[in-house]
Amino acid sequence: MSLAAEILTVLGAGFLLANARLILEYLRYLRRRPSALLTWPGPPPPYYGTKLGIGVAIGLLVFYKTMVLRVPAFGEGMMFVYYGYLVPLSRRIARGFYRDGIWADTRFIPYKEVGGLSWREGEHSASLVVISRLRNLAQKLAVPLEHYGAARRLLRDKIGAHEIHFSGTGLDLGAHDERDEA
Repeated sequence: MSLAAEILTVLGAGFLLANARLILEYLRYLRRRPSALLTWPGPPPPYYGTKLGIGVAIGLLVFYKTMVLRVPAFGEGMMFVYYGYLVPLSRRIARGFYRDGIWADTRFIPYKEVGGLSWREGEHSASLVVISRLRNLAQKLAVPLEHYGAARRLLRDKIGAHEIHFSGTGLDLGAHDERDEA
């Protein structure tokens, strides 16, 4: 096996893992979709057009290698599945609020894991920054302005129903209404 073939096999294994992760994420979305409360289409990822162009080019390469040269194309095939199919499929995951959590721009966060919320308001959209209680990191959710008011009300209702709870995240003197965080 040549060095190029070995490198493509290793890349194919990496893309196989990335493909499996995106497929699992999409299956989780399909399971949660009936519990959607307030959702909207996710924004296109950075360089989305370039990723689609890479998918088309790799698709042509896979076709040429398998049909004309009659050689295996595992690495290129995994890259084609990622860029040509799974990146566009992952755009179908609706971002927003579900019965059991928030689907941020990069991952789903259950309400019980939310340790803090903060709004960043811009000219054309607002961003909800969700701070994870367990992972000590923040996730962003871009909220279109037409959903901004409904999103704030929904968060206030979730906090009022104690589905989102902020106690234990600072000095709690009992005089603070958690619904003000939304």
